[in-house]
Amino acid sequence: MIWDDLACGDREAAAVLVFINSVFQVLAFGALGWFYLQVMPGWLGLLVTSADFSFGSITLSVLVFLGLPLLAGFLTRTVGERAKGCDWYEWTFLPRLGPWALYGLLFTITLLFGLQGQTITSRPFDVVRIAVPLLVYFVVVFGTGMGIGRALGLGYAKTTTLAFTAAGNNFELAIAVAIGIFGVTSGQALAGVVGPLIEVPVLIDLVYVALWARTRFFTAQPRSVWPTSRDFR
Repeated sequence: MIWDDLACGDREAAAVLVFINSVFQVLAFGALGWFYLQVMPGWLGLLVTSADFSFGSITLSVLVFLGLPLLAGFLTRTVGERAKGCDWYEWTFLPRLGPWALYGLLFTITLLFGLQGQTITSRPFDVVRIAVPLLVYFVVVFGTGMGIGRALGLGYAKTTTLAFTAAGNNFELAIAVAIGIFGVTSGQALAGVVGPLIEVPVLIDLVYVALWARTRFFTAQPRSVWPTSRDFR
């Protein structure tokens, strides 16, 4: 949603797509993990990892990571609005609570880098092997989303939202599942840590690409609504 805002996409469409994506992750993440970690290696003749994991353990990690915050948000909004009203909740409670989500994320990332720092510096080739497929993924999926949106005539705002929703990754969820199943010092956790290192700079660059594409492949919009990349310099 941050990248969508920077690229002047459709906020309402982004909120709907993020909600659908979150629900899908809760329902399907465990099944996908079981498929990729157990079924597919057998098809390809690869050794299956000896880690003790199951469909249930992966699903539980997803429910804890996504379900608890969702439940907390629902309860705080319900209780807060009933007790002190919507204005207090929106303009007093949320501004005080909001920064703590960022603090928690930064603490988690800092802790992971502290635990994985030696591995990152001593095995740079492994970091590159993780980074290259991610770079290809971001570019290909974003470009495909922009192309499909333009072909369907969705307009710049919804097309940009579609492209960034498709290209974005919930690396925090991947890190949580990797730590819960394989351990904090595992190679899987390392891959999760490298992910945001690649995602952030690449998606920032793709914001500029989207703003550039707007002026060339989509109907021009008023400048007051749709800023160009110059407005971010």
